[in-house]
Amino acid sequence: MTYLTPRYVIIAAGGSGSRFNSSLPKQFVELESIPMLMRTMEAFYQAIPNINVILVLPTEHLHLWDELGKKYKFEIPHQVVSGGETRFNSVKNGLNAIGDEEGFVAIHDGVRPLISKELISNAFNAAETNGNAIPVINVNDSLRKVDGDLSVPVNRDDFRVVQTPQCFALSVIKKSFKQSYSPEFTDEASVVESTGEVIHLIQGESINIKITTPADLLIAESFYKGSLR
Repeated sequence: MTYLTPRYVIIAAGGSGSRFNSSLPKQFVELESIPMLMRTMEAFYQAIPNINVILVLPTEHLHLWDELGKKYKFEIPHQVVSGGETRFNSVKNGLNAIGDEEGFVAIHDGVRPLISKELISNAFNAAETNGNAIPVINVNDSLRKVDGDLSVPVNRDDFRVVQTPQCFALSVIKKSFKQSYSPEFTDEASVVESTGEVIHLIQGESINIKITTPADLLIAESFYKGSLR
């Protein structure tokens, strides 16, 4: 699908390979023959061919990304921006690279390559209607709230697991990110919500996992091989 109103995606790709027992940062680990970060970018480009892709990387990874692009002959158009000390600062740097004041932007984790075309389209369409769209899924496991040495059960129906892409009208999120960083900002939705905006939830996807461990990578590989589709 193509859109007349500008569409952007800021792909946040910080992180390390520590939980993979790898010296290679996890976003650069291969997923079915190419780095998973490239798989993530492919998903957005295939969903919206005229989307503007902004990749935010730690400064120390810029040279590595350039080398990987040449090695894998990666040709998806994108702009690379240096990240900051926190995710808030990294996303802010990505937003500052967008000249448009009108349009929509999705913020997505670089290590969520299993995102579907349908969820990408749904997020942008819902944001166009409501000003923002945050994908969530139900909690399937039982939950307990810990208070010191004690714990109590809580109703899992009252909670949702938050995913990305978190999608916003550019005018809304740019205004929100003009404020100073706060430790209470756990994601982009919390930043926008702090300015008085109402957050709108949409249905996410259970397969839209954040790949942080070797076990997650095995799930992703099974997906690409077709056994989980």
